[in-house]
Amino acid sequence: MSWVSFIIIGILVGWVAGLITKGSGHGLIGNLIVGVIGAIAGGFMFDLLNIQIGGQFGSFIMAVLGAVVVLYLLKMLKIR
Repeated sequence: MSWVSFIIIGILVGWVAGLITKGSGHGLIGNLIVGVIGAIAGGFMFDLLNIQIGGQFGSFIMAVLGAVVVLYLLKMLKIR
């Protein structure tokens, strides 16, 4: 995957996670950061739970779920 597509997918994941958590939006850079951290967190969580998911759509869903968890944790810690 090229850097450009990685960044675009990261922004999209962050945006979708923001919509799911009813966030007010984090801007382009914020969405990218949430998306990338969410992808890492989602991969870690799925690995811990021994859940195998394949394909690009599955990876996207895993990243969104990870980003949602990250956003909820940030909300609980009152970090914005």
